Amino acid sequence: MEIVGNGFLARSLRPIAERHEDTVVVAAGVSWASGTSAADFAREAALLRRVADDCAATGRRLLFFSTSSTGMYGLAKAPAREDAPVAPCTPYGRHKLSLEEQLKASGAPYLILRLGHLVGPDQPPHQLLPVLLRQVREGVVRIHRNAARDLLAVDDAVTVIDRLLARGVCGETVNLASGHAVPVERIVDHLARRLGTAVRREYQESRAVQHVISVEKLYALVPEVAGLGFGPGYYRQVLDDFLPGDSIPAQGDPATLRNRPTTPAQRSQQ
Repeated sequence: MEIVGNGFLARSLRPIAERHEDTVVVAAGVSWASGTSAADFAREAALLRRVADDCAATGRRLLFFSTSSTGMYGLAKAPAREDAPVAPCTPYGRHKLSLEEQLKASGAPYLILRLGHLVGPDQPPHQLLPVLLRQVREGVVRIHRNAARDLLAVDDAVTVIDRLLARGVCGETVNLASGHAVPVERIVDHLARRLGTAVRREYQESRAVQHVISVEKLYALVPEVAGLGFGPGYYRQVLDDFLPGDSIPAQGDPATLRNRPTTPAQRSQQ
């Protein structure tokens, strides 16, 4: 595959870069859900337009990453499905939906993945988990009331992407998430417990609305997702894998502490 971009997700996809020669992946652009820069949005739209024009001419499939965040689905009253109308409630969500529509109208073969909250090594420092980890270590955490995140290990995301591309999935929009929204307070609890740190919580009022991301379509397309352990306790394994090696060893349910392949390449062989 050809990977456009060199950030967190682009680097994570490199282990499968020699596969899927028929695919161009756009893993560049605005990665900060709270970002509202019109200039950044315009640059991403222009980049997608250029790559889509090339894919339309060559017949290669374009893989584009959208979002399944609150910005896209925040007003959903039922599990957020890809085939249901959406009314994005943030500039970032409206921007991503606009790019989805732009790509669909381009004439290029495409696959749109609406991502959950990816977690993995070398994330940008402004993203949620690095920020929370830094605040937990400092002893004071700022939490938006009612905020929740659907956490997804980036290695698991790459494994699923590999399977979707291998199956030739095209012309589809698919939620790529665990299907379980975790209150941010619970994430903080786990980080503090694993680091052995007492934290003070400062709550900020917000309009955050918790929503559940439907993964029914994902399971239908890639039944092997069932083997990745997605469930209510999945987030704990994601956090444990993210934490430094000197954190306190986890105790508890063996199902959340299972032995997992350590790289996307190994997981793709499962």
